[in-house]
Amino acid sequence: MEKTTQNRRTQFLTNRYVIFLGAMICCALWGSAFPFVKRGMDLMKLSKSDTAGLILFAGERFTLAGIFIIILGSIFSKNILVPKTSEIKDVIILCIFQSVGQYTFYYIGIAHTSGVNTSIVDSLAYFLSIISACIIFRLEKMTTKKFLGCILGFTGVILVNVTGNGFDFNMTCIGEGMILLSAVSYSFSSVLAKIFSKKDNPVMLSGYQFVLGGIIMLLGSLVAGARFRPFTGKALAVLIYLAFISTFAYSLWTILLKYNEVSKVSIYGFLNPVFGVILSALILGETNEIGLNYIIALVIISIGITIVNKKTE
Repeated sequence: MEKTTQNRRTQFLTNRYVIFLGAMICCALWGSAFPFVKRGMDLMKLSKSDTAGLILFAGERFTLAGIFIIILGSIFSKNILVPKTSEIKDVIILCIFQSVGQYTFYYIGIAHTSGVNTSIVDSLAYFLSIISACIIFRLEKMTTKKFLGCILGFTGVILVNVTGNGFDFNMTCIGEGMILLSAVSYSFSSVLAKIFSKKDNPVMLSGYQFVLGGIIMLLGSLVAGARFRPFTGKALAVLIYLAFISTFAYSLWTILLKYNEVSKVSIYGFLNPVFGVILSALILGETNEIGLNYIIALVIISIGITIVNKKTE
């Protein structure tokens, strides 16, 4: 009976329409995170130079998200989610790359660049995930289609940073450079999540790595001089929404990674910058930043995704 249920679950979660819908929901939520993080910074009166304060804000978000995941996961599974001794190491490793690595770089970077630019550069993470899965961890083969899709993705990211003064992307830049490092960290975490979830509960992994990562960021920021600030009603609402994004989207994404190849899930990441651009423009009033290069970049990235996703006849 248990084997039949597992087979049905596998069949359902490997259906291409289910993958598309699940990934679309995740990326729509993540896309909305770009402008809401910046809005939260404004409400909390966090300046771009207040690195410790930014990390504290991230720590609050992910600690809360992890608690949400553990509580909801325990309710749905009718069993309290607690990592086994053999799973603790996996939680720690995933936490280093996912919560601490990715989001420490992300929060520093997003404070020093526009939400629109962040959403595009961050999309590089999904192509790096494919490269990591195929070349570094060798979980799947690097095909011509996957390689071409990755090249087009890189091209789109480069194109969006070309301004009237020329190429405007610098890996050492505090803004785009930090977002790039965040993308690299994410690419490793997505592959590690795929590997660990083969034997570990993906929801448990998500919850505890967020709690651990959030606590590490909280402690680190407090040591660096940050102090807790009182929340207004709006600021608290933004924090809860950001925690919800991590709770739902990351858990769903990890489940999709558990049952599918990394490339089949990660290629849908192009929806992330699409939603990010649209929502940043609407919420932050950055419509003046959306030029022809952004539109062309999104088209190129979408073509790359289509090539990677196209079935071989």
